[in-house]
Amino acid sequence: MSILVGRDTRLLVQGITGREGAFHAAQMLHYGTRVVAGVTPGKGGQQVAGIPVYDTVREAVAATGANASIIYVPAPTAPEAILEAADAGLELVVCITEGIPVLDMVRVRRSLEGGRTRLLGPNSPGVISPGLAKVGIMPGEIHTPGPVGIVSRSGTLTYEVVHALTQARLGQSTAVGIGGDPVIGTDFVAILALFAEDPQTRAVVLIGEIGGDDEERAAEFIRQRLHKPVVAFVAGRSAPEGRRMGHAGAIVSGASGRAADKIAALRAAGATVAEFTTAIPDLVRERLAEA
Repeated sequence: MSILVGRDTRLLVQGITGREGAFHAAQMLHYGTRVVAGVTPGKGGQQVAGIPVYDTVREAVAATGANASIIYVPAPTAPEAILEAADAGLELVVCITEGIPVLDMVRVRRSLEGGRTRLLGPNSPGVISPGLAKVGIMPGEIHTPGPVGIVSRSGTLTYEVVHALTQARLGQSTAVGIGGDPVIGTDFVAILALFAEDPQTRAVVLIGEIGGDDEERAAEFIRQRLHKPVVAFVAGRSAPEGRRMGHAGAIVSGASGRAADKIAALRAAGATVAEFTTAIPDLVRERLAEA
């Protein structure tokens, strides 16, 4: 099994006629993802890489049965694109776009509360269940099927860790990028809960970074409810206070968001915390042997 995406994913691409949307639509299609539609207002009737383009998400869903969307539209219009996908009843929306104003995302997240739509991102690299479906911008060739679930705030670190796991013959069940912006649709806890129920996932790698308290809340979930081995890594240990590092959400402010506090919480919860990403495969193998 896997989480979030698989053989039954029927994907539509919002912003498919733009450069990034067209390129990644073709890449996802080549990987084997069932990309059934694209959406660009005013360009319905066209095709991109053989994929039909519609003017609205609702029209695309009615014509193709799409159940997931990925968004490659500019930041000013991305919030409305997310809400349009949710209004059409899609179960999963992945927003690649970064730089969406925080207040806009607060409004979007409030609108999604209590609904059926799960949002990954914004500023997410996407989600991949190796060998089944790729919904995002990650290089598919570095992934291989296996028992390790990955959830991360960083796309680049995810690729680095996945490559190292694959080289160590440790495949992945699903790799999920939740996004690096301050306000996102799905947090660590929500993904850990899915991994907890997934029989294919025997161990979890959590890749965090400075800023916010997502890792501390994840640690509490691990302590109370996740009975699978967890290996974690927290980026930004040497980050100076008050300076944003990489992602918009990666900033230490006063006593909040420090790497040391996150590491301590994860260790107290029973997770093994790697000093370097290169150590993760060996630590995962050790934890799997103990389980």
